[in-house]
Amino acid sequence: MLSSIFSVGVLQSALELGCIYALVALALFLSYSILNIADLSTDGCFTLGCAVCCQVAVAGHPFLALIAAMAAGVLSGFVTAFLQTRLGVESIMAGIIVNTGLYTVNLAVMGFSSNMSLVKVDTVFSIAKEALAFAGGWYQLVVAAVVILAAGAAMVWFLGTRLGLSIRATGDNAAMVRASSIDPGRTIMVGLCISGSLTALSGALLAQYQKSCDINVGTGMVTIALASLIIGETLLGKRSMVTRVAGVAFGSCLYRFIVAVALRFNVPAAAMKLVSALIVAVAIAMPAVRQKLAFEQRKQAARRLHAAAHGSQNGKEGR
Repeated sequence: MLSSIFSVGVLQSALELGCIYALVALALFLSYSILNIADLSTDGCFTLGCAVCCQVAVAGHPFLALIAAMAAGVLSGFVTAFLQTRLGVESIMAGIIVNTGLYTVNLAVMGFSSNMSLVKVDTVFSIAKEALAFAGGWYQLVVAAVVILAAGAAMVWFLGTRLGLSIRATGDNAAMVRASSIDPGRTIMVGLCISGSLTALSGALLAQYQKSCDINVGTGMVTIALASLIIGETLLGKRSMVTRVAGVAFGSCLYRFIVAVALRFNVPAAAMKLVSALIVAVAIAMPAVRQKLAFEQRKQAARRLHAAAHGSQNGKEGR
């Protein structure tokens, strides 16, 4: 029983999907953790990357499809940032507006069809299968791992540059950044454009991985990415930027593994949304639970010390 649940196939699938979805978690890391902005356009932007990638891949350009998807993600991030920084729309409302509008845009990109197929189309994974023959059946994981490693390394490098440090400072204290003659609107614009490109790239990779695109493929993506982000930060901590970025990828892979195990337990497909919601709730509650447990441990230790000191004092008075 356990051997069928925790098999190599389950682990491989979890790692492949975890690396692909880690790009969304990395995007949310930049917008939510660094910029302190709740970007709710993630769901629509993910589907946009899927749709654009499918159209370009069908035309026979699988690698160009990834670049086109990222460009579309940049446009999505730009619109979201423009609403916030130039039109004074709250970040949550800006994300909702863009996400709602992207539904029609995505349908238009897909030719007003609810799904597209890449079954008979070359993808980066099918091309890599021949180039990475030495990897055997693990070629898809190699491609996904290379992409997330490159994206993670680029993120660590970028956040260490002057512009990256300005973005980090904007999330900490926008008023201080403005007092330093740095336009926080510009840093928010750059951050959300990069976040959108990573989200769309994730959708593009998933489209070529699954050889299909559906109009609802991005539903709930923001909650999944948030769960992956919090799981990684909780388990690996926030000691350095490298650790935080690595935690994003680790949390994403762990989340996909939990979902894969749930499927192995014959959880009905209709109940997977509930399973995902429970995982998200546990991930979000985990830091608070850990703090409460640590507080209870300190309180119990203080009580024991007080009891020991009180008992020792009573003994001296008795003598």
